Amino acid sequence: MTDSHFPSKDTILAFIRSSTTPVGKREIARAFKLSGSADRETLKDLLRELEADGTVERGRNKRMAPPQSLPAVAVLLVTGVDTDGELAARPLTWTGEGNPPRIFLLPEKKSRGEDKPLAVGDTLLAKLARVNDRLYEGRVIRRIDGEREGRILGVYRPGADGGRILPTDRRHKTEFLVLPPNRGDAEPGDLVFADILPAGRAGQPQARVVERLGSTDEPRAFSLIAIHAHGIPTVFPHAALREAELAAVPALMQREDLRDIPLVTIDGADARDFDDAVWAEADGDPENPDGWHLIVAIADVSYYVRPGSALDRTAYERGNSVYFPDRVVPMLPEALSNGLCSLRPGEDRACLAFHLWIDRNGVLIRHRLARGLMRSAARLTYEQVQDCHDGRTDEVTGPLADGVVAPLFGAYARLAAARAKRGTLELDLPERRVHIDDRGRVAEIARRERHDSHRLIEEFMIAANVAAAEVLERRTMPGLYRIHDRPSMEKMEALRGFLAGIGHPLTRSADLTPDHFTRILRKVEGTSHAPLVSEVVLRAQAQAAYSPDNIGHFGLALHRYAHFTSPIRRYADLIVHRALIRTLGLGVGGLDDETLGRLAEIGDHLSSTERRAATAERDAVDRYTAAFLADRIGDRFSGRISGVSRFGLFVRLDESGADGLVPASSLPDDRYDHDEAAHALVGQRTGRTYRLSSPVKVVLVEADPVSGSTLFRLAD
Repeated sequence: MTDSHFPSKDTILAFIRSSTTPVGKREIARAFKLSGSADRETLKDLLRELEADGTVERGRNKRMAPPQSLPAVAVLLVTGVDTDGELAARPLTWTGEGNPPRIFLLPEKKSRGEDKPLAVGDTLLAKLARVNDRLYEGRVIRRIDGEREGRILGVYRPGADGGRILPTDRRHKTEFLVLPPNRGDAEPGDLVFADILPAGRAGQPQARVVERLGSTDEPRAFSLIAIHAHGIPTVFPHAALREAELAAVPALMQREDLRDIPLVTIDGADARDFDDAVWAEADGDPENPDGWHLIVAIADVSYYVRPGSALDRTAYERGNSVYFPDRVVPMLPEALSNGLCSLRPGEDRACLAFHLWIDRNGVLIRHRLARGLMRSAARLTYEQVQDCHDGRTDEVTGPLADGVVAPLFGAYARLAAARAKRGTLELDLPERRVHIDDRGRVAEIARRERHDSHRLIEEFMIAANVAAAEVLERRTMPGLYRIHDRPSMEKMEALRGFLAGIGHPLTRSADLTPDHFTRILRKVEGTSHAPLVSEVVLRAQAQAAYSPDNIGHFGLALHRYAHFTSPIRRYADLIVHRALIRTLGLGVGGLDDETLGRLAEIGDHLSSTERRAATAERDAVDRYTAAFLADRIGDRFSGRISGVSRFGLFVRLDESGADGLVPASSLPDDRYDHDEAAHALVGQRTGRTYRLSSPVKVVLVEADPVSGSTLFRLAD
C-alpha cells in the first residue's frame, strides 16, 4: 500500500514504458517529485514488485525498462536497406527470446572528410530511442569497423589456404578468408552466416562460420537468402501455434447465415489462401433501376486472432505475408492461413461480409456490414472465370455461368465505368512470373497475364475497402487508412523533363489529377515507349502507406480508402476489421484501447514491413532470374534501357523482363556525362547518346544467382 501522494504502480509502469530509454530510480523520483528515505524505500519496493511479476526488467546500471528492451547505447550490425533508403540494424548480441526489436538508423551527420556511407555488414556504436516495444530509432555515435566487426550472409567456397566466403549482398565486393579452424561444418557451396573477424595476414579480411543454412546448389536457397538478408521472421512461437491449433469455426449464434448464397472465391491458380469471396445480383429495388447488390465476404480473422494474444503479437511483428516463387512466409500459422481462415468450398467459415449497393453508374450508394457464417460454392481461378465469361465453361463453371459468373461481370461493368469516370491512375506494368518445376528449378519466366476477371475482383475489393473507410469516417472511429499522397514537386519536374523529351508534355496545372497521367499513358499505348513511360510515371508517385490520418488515395482518385479485404496476409486489414467490429458492436475481437493509442506507430510499422516484403520478394525474383540466365553467358538479347545513372545503363530484356547493368566503363571509347533531366548518358567526344527507353542489343556477360546481379555489354 502506498501513500496518497505516492504514484501508483500502474502510473510508474506507464512512465517506464513511455520512456525512450531505460530509466533508473533517480529519474523516476525526479519525475514524480519524490524525496526522503520513506519515498526511496517505497519506490524501491514497488520497482522490486514490477520486476518480480515480469512487467519490467532491470538492465545495465540497475535501470528499468519493459521486458527484452534494448539498452540506451548498443553495438549494432547494419542488416538491410529499405526502398526509401532507410538503414535497418540489429544488436550485435541478443540474448532475449525470438527476434530482437527492429532498429531504423537516423541519417548520419557527415563529418569532414567522411564520405563513405554506411552499408550492410557495417558495425557501429549507436544511441537508441525506443519507439515501442518492437521498434527503435538509432543515432550513430561512431563506427567501430575494425574494432569489432559484424556478420555476413555468404557462400562458402574451399581454397588452398583455407576457404572463402562470397557475400550474397551484391554491394559487398570483399571476399572473406576462412581458416580451417573457423570453417565449422560448412561444405562447398553452402549458404552460411559468418562473423567477420579482425584483418589477418596481409590485411586479408577473415570470417568464422557460425551457422550453416544449406546448399546453394538447391535452387530454393534463393528465397532463403532473401528471407535471411531482410530479417523476415520464419518461426512461429509455440504459444501462437497452439492458439491456432485450438481454434474452431464458431456456431451461427448471432451471425448472419450466408451459407445458402453461392459466394465464390476467385484467385490465381497458384494461390495458397482464399480470404475473399464474391457474389452479385441485379438490385430488385425500383428506386435503384439498373443497380446491383454485391456481397464481398472476407475471412473473419479477428475472431481467431484477439488483441494481445500470442497470435496477435507474431502477426504484428511480421506485418504481412511474404510471397516468393517457391514458398510463402505467412503472417499467420498454417492452421489459420490455409485452414480455418481460408474460404474453402463446401466448408462453413466465419466471415465479415459487406452488402454493397451500387447504382447504374457504378456509384456506391449504401452498404451494410454483417458478421456472418458462409460456405463457398466454388474455388475458381481467374482463367476459369474469364473462359466462362467468354463462353468456354468446364464442369465447375458450367453450372455457375448464368446464376453466378454473369451477374459478377454485370456488376463489374458498372464499377469499371465509375472508375473510368473518376479518372484513376492506370499503369501498364508487366509483372514477372517465375515458374518453378517439380525439381525446384526455374522452368520459365513470363509476363503474368491480366484478364477482366482480375479487374473484376480488384473493383469488388476496392468497393468494399471504400465502404470500410466510410464506416470509420462517418462514425468517427479511429482506424488505419490506406493513404497515397500527391507526387512531390521535385519528382513532377523530373517527370515533365522526361515526357517532354519523348514528345509528350505534361500539364503544369496546380490541380494535377491521376487522369492527367492516364491520358499520357493512353497516348503511348501500343508504342515502344509504353512500358517505360508507365514505370517512370510510377517512380514519380508518392509511396502508399498506412495512417490513422486520412488524406485520401491519389492514385485511385478516392477521398477515403482502407484495406479491409486481406486480413489473412495483412495486419492492417485486421486492424480495420477490429475497428469496424468495435464501432458497430458486432461482438468479440474488437479494437482494444491500448491499440487505439498506438495507431500512428502501428501504421509506420506496417508501412515498413510492407516495404521490407516488397524488397525481399524483388531480390528473390532477381536471383531466380539470374539462375535462369546463368547457362546463357555470351548469348545476345534484345532489350530497352530501363534506367540511366552515372555508372552505367540498366537494361530490361524483352524476352524475360530480366534487368541487368551495362557498366559505363564498357561503353564505346569515350567519356560520358550523365544528363539527369534527359535521362541519358552523352559522350563528350562523339556525342553518342544512350537515352531511357531506347532499344538496345546486349550480350550477357555475367549472371550470378547468389547475389542476383546480371551484367551485360552492348552487342554493337
